[in-house]
Amino acid sequence: MHKIRKISDLEPTISFSEFDFYQSYQQSFSQSELGLLHRAIPFVDLVNSLGLQERSNGRDSYFTPTGKLALMFLKSYTGFSDSQLIDNLNSNIHYQLFCGVRIHPLCSLTNFKIVSAIRCEIASVLDIDQLQEVLSAYWKPYLENLQIHMTDATCYESYIRYPTTIKLLWESISWLHPSMCSIYRFLNLKKPRSKFDKQSRRYLGYSKKRKRRQAETRVLKRSLLHLLNKLIGLTDDVLKKYSKEINLSPRFHKRYAAIKKVLIQQQLLFEGQEVKDLIVSIDKSYIHPIVRGKEAKSVEFGAKVNMMQIDGINFIEHLSFSAFHEGIRLPQCVDKQQKLFRRKVSLLAADSIYATNANRKYCSKRGITTGFVRKGRAGKDEEQLKLMRSILSKERSTRLEGSFGTEKQHYNLQKIKARTKATEILWIFFGVHTANAVRMIEKMKRVEIKNTA
Repeated sequence: MHKIRKISDLEPTISFSEFDFYQSYQQSFSQSELGLLHRAIPFVDLVNSLGLQERSNGRDSYFTPTGKLALMFLKSYTGFSDSQLIDNLNSNIHYQLFCGVRIHPLCSLTNFKIVSAIRCEIASVLDIDQLQEVLSAYWKPYLENLQIHMTDATCYESYIRYPTTIKLLWESISWLHPSMCSIYRFLNLKKPRSKFDKQSRRYLGYSKKRKRRQAETRVLKRSLLHLLNKLIGLTDDVLKKYSKEINLSPRFHKRYAAIKKVLIQQQLLFEGQEVKDLIVSIDKSYIHPIVRGKEAKSVEFGAKVNMMQIDGINFIEHLSFSAFHEGIRLPQCVDKQQKLFRRKVSLLAADSIYATNANRKYCSKRGITTGFVRKGRAGKDEEQLKLMRSILSKERSTRLEGSFGTEKQHYNLQKIKARTKATEILWIFFGVHTANAVRMIEKMKRVEIKNTA
């Protein structure tokens, strides 16, 4: 029976290797962009930093620890879904060489869920700061202008439907009502009466309307809040009374806790009060609205990332699913760059939101020239400083902000389709650093040509 084999296990068994056509694929792979991308990533050092190891017992894994990392980079590079990635891995020898596996054409890999399993395994041990230290050390010999620092924030949106109060309340009710009924059925109790069917018809009629009056929306919102409150009360009563007889899954308790929080938040909003860290999805309760103030998209739903760029290479300084003020994180950005590259920052480019008095004093104290608009009287070197500010601002607005668009359009970060918070963070990490590795190809070529000249 044919099996999927690791290349490292096969090489000692190949006879007459000079006649093996597989060597031609290896040569073409080393010269292709995919081969150059593989060379731009320090897989062994990343694996050692993560602590990934081969299984000591049980069935052998299809992928080595380096192969698992390579599969994650390959997914971000290609933009394929999990099933598409496995289909192409079966038929593309260059993809197999990138991941360190050799798949027989008559015994293809069919379980596309292996990609999700590997993603969850790596997400459970992912440490962004630790891995970025490994990457910066490997890329440092090929980078220039390490004294220039550029920073800005962006949002990588999650793949969720646009949230409204009515949708969120009805999703909570439509999940809780059948769950509550199944609990009563399991305990042989009579199902309690509720107005679920009536509200279901009202919601259906409301959702079909193209235009909805504000008064109608408020009436339906009040009715759904009342029904959700009743369902939660009935569920709490039976869970407390029959706690020993019922053994519910952690997933149920997690979603039930989120629904309880949704009820509290929506009641406060209905009364006209402000709510912090508003839940917008019961499946992804960690996601909150992030007000960006953009013309086309004033509110975004996903992870907000404060990014810093050194010679065109992006590094994650801070990632959060709650809103934060990026302007106060300038000192942390400068400290992180100096820690990664052991080089003092002397030039800094950032958006106007970073140009606070505290940040200006911080930069002046450390002799850092910024691209901020001048305050106060002009100095004797104003013309040179004005030219420097113009160059820094233009470089930041084109190179740094342009890199955000590249990552979102070409490296699977337009709408992140992860299911959990940990895997969503992993998705962002691999998308950002796959784009970095592609940029490193030309930088590495340039340095190698310079050294051989």
